[in-house]
Amino acid sequence: MEKLIALLIAAPLLGAAVLLVGGRRLDRVGHWIGTLLSTASFVIGLLLFADLLGKNAEHRTLIQHLWTWIPVEGFQADVTFRLDQLSMTFVLLITGVGSLIHLYSVGYMEHDERRRRFFGYLNLFLAAMLLLVLADNYLLLYVGWEGVGLASYLLIGFWQHKPSAATAAKKAFLVNRVGDMGLSIAIMLMFTTFGSFAFGPVFGHVDGASQGKLTAIGLMLLLAACGKSAQVPLQSWLGDAMEGPTPVSALIHAATMVTAGVYLIVRSAAVFNAAPDAQLVVTVVGTVTLLFGAIVGCAKDDIKKALAGSTMSQIGYMVLAAGLGPIGYVFAIMHLVTHGFFKAGLFLGAGSVMHGMNDEVDMRKFGGLRKYMPVTFITFGLGYLAIIGFPGLSGFFSKDKIIEAAFAKGGTEGWILGGAALVGAAITAFYMTRVMLMTFFGEKRWQPDAEGHEPHPHESPAVMTIPMIVLAVGSVLGGAFFSIGDRFLKWLEPVTGHSEGHSPVSAGEVTIATMVCLVIGVGIAWAQYGRKPVPALAPRGSLLTRAARRDLLQDDFNHVVLVRGGEHLTRSLVYLDHSLVDGVVNGTAAGFGGLSGRLRRLQNGFARSYAVSMFGGAALLVAATLLMRAV
Repeated sequence: MEKLIALLIAAPLLGAAVLLVGGRRLDRVGHWIGTLLSTASFVIGLLLFADLLGKNAEHRTLIQHLWTWIPVEGFQADVTFRLDQLSMTFVLLITGVGSLIHLYSVGYMEHDERRRRFFGYLNLFLAAMLLLVLADNYLLLYVGWEGVGLASYLLIGFWQHKPSAATAAKKAFLVNRVGDMGLSIAIMLMFTTFGSFAFGPVFGHVDGASQGKLTAIGLMLLLAACGKSAQVPLQSWLGDAMEGPTPVSALIHAATMVTAGVYLIVRSAAVFNAAPDAQLVVTVVGTVTLLFGAIVGCAKDDIKKALAGSTMSQIGYMVLAAGLGPIGYVFAIMHLVTHGFFKAGLFLGAGSVMHGMNDEVDMRKFGGLRKYMPVTFITFGLGYLAIIGFPGLSGFFSKDKIIEAAFAKGGTEGWILGGAALVGAAITAFYMTRVMLMTFFGEKRWQPDAEGHEPHPHESPAVMTIPMIVLAVGSVLGGAFFSIGDRFLKWLEPVTGHSEGHSPVSAGEVTIATMVCLVIGVGIAWAQYGRKPVPALAPRGSLLTRAARRDLLQDDFNHVVLVRGGEHLTRSLVYLDHSLVDGVVNGTAAGFGGLSGRLRRLQNGFARSYAVSMFGGAALLVAATLLMRAV
């Protein structure tokens, strides 16, 4: 069965090649070709999953070696794929959710003249992400990592005729290059430390490496994860990425790009387990980001940007869990999978609302849409209940486990992490209830546009609602299915390891606390947006609200510190170059030039001048000789 692993990548890669090179003759069927090949990859994934289930836990690793990529003495890179429980989980998520998004895009992009190219980019995205999670060494993983960055750039900027979309694509690309430098440095450090960058040799020899090198490798891997997963301080690109078509947002947030950083940390568990300082920084980054994203989500009126803040926050939960080590690795991936269901459903629901509202994204211009879009309302509502952790739905099982794991860290650190996670749960309940109330409840608030066209909200076609329904089912049942008999924990434990820790609070107490936070968040949102009419224009708000509308000043910070700082640094270097480097060079040249000019006066062509010079020289020689004899 291991011979099928390469086909997982080959199917969408073939689709990308055919659709991007085939030309306009494929315009009428290109979207179905892309969807078919994405689905084919999912079917192959199911076959491989069934094969792994038939094996004992210790034998659930399949290796497929295709060829030696770089055969150099002392440096060898192989194109080898590893399919184990961790990569299998990602394969099913990427291809399953990705195929549903492909199907949804058939309807969403129906009237776009470049729809064939769009599906080619979607296929390329899946192929790159599959390469990333199936690679058996970090260098091959890096190829997939860069492929994901390229595909995201192409899709975020797909409507490049809009300056905002072109700018957003460039921003995402440049910010991620910072994180990519972290991954490249980590790979170099691995090679110099272990003599290899393949998973086996690296993970097998971490005990023999110094703490300094392991910490450096861990921090560089974290920097890479921050870029792809939009974690502080490399989170600024995610909100602007909403300029791409909505299916792109769903794919980035649920099944591909932002999950890559979490995968990298969990896959590198052996490194982080041996580098506690780097592990601590991971938990700090995750905790800060889960609060950062939640606060930003509270102040956004753009429905997609509110969901983008939500993604930033939920990925923060996953990074926090991954930073807890064996206590949290499994739950980080569990929440990643459940988040894939409900966040994809939420974004597709937002796209359905936009589809029925003439591409309007301002929630202050929605209201009462549940009457006009019942399927969208129900599926979006189930995703909403899942993400806030409503009892029995998927988020309830996965997010509560992360909060329990945070407390299980023990000591003051455990109380801080667990408390922050609870606060994040309350804020999540607030901002997601706000989205629900402003979009689907209350009186209608939409108005004619500048050309006098009034929106006529209506339900989306079946090709769009069917994927939403499937994802809603996953949002409802996924968490319970994974939790029964600890089946998800038992599935991943052979790869990630697991430890219960020593929690000062019981699971029941955590559940009660999260329910209290949920009620508080929902109650405050209802008081502000359910009981009162939603104003057409956002009120000025508090200082924190105004800052949150500006993404907590992250772009302002980047502009002042990085852009202007870079400008001042450049100007300083130019000044030093002109005044010091050029000054020394030009001064030396000028000095020799002046000296030459003065010496040149001695060569005037007059015999009397030369006679005086000779006489003076002879006199000096005589005087020197007499002086030496006298001494």
